[in-house]
Amino acid sequence: MAGNDGGRPGICPTLRYADARAAIRQLTEAFGFTEIAVYEDRDGSVAHAELGQGDGVVMLGSKGRGGRFDEAMKNAGPAGVYVVVADVDAHHRRAAEHGAEILMPPTDQDYGSRDYMARDLEGNVWSFGTYAPEAGG
Repeated sequence: MAGNDGGRPGICPTLRYADARAAIRQLTEAFGFTEIAVYEDRDGSVAHAELGQGDGVVMLGSKGRGGRFDEAMKNAGPAGVYVVVADVDAHHRRAAEHGAEILMPPTDQDYGSRDYMARDLEGNVWSFGTYAPEAGG
């Protein structure tokens, strides 16, 4: 993913979870994300978190905190996120070992990528593969 400011990603998927702590745990343990930052509200809910994978970042937080974004996302459905990884089979093994729901095992695609799909605890679909799209100018 090409960044537009000092290597920073130009696009960051943003998700809301009923249990953001469990989501952070699954994304780091099963899917290999790195915790960059986690900010809590006074009640201990996750106000904002940033998790890294390669040169990409996903942002997430707890549902039900209020505010315009939370209101806009209130009835949103699950999201689909594609993440580029170097070794799809090793990544898949890690996810399966940590109990992730695997929707499609590692599969060679007609367009040259090797991908697998998994669902997180709240229904979002994560695809991991070797295809790396070129960012437009």
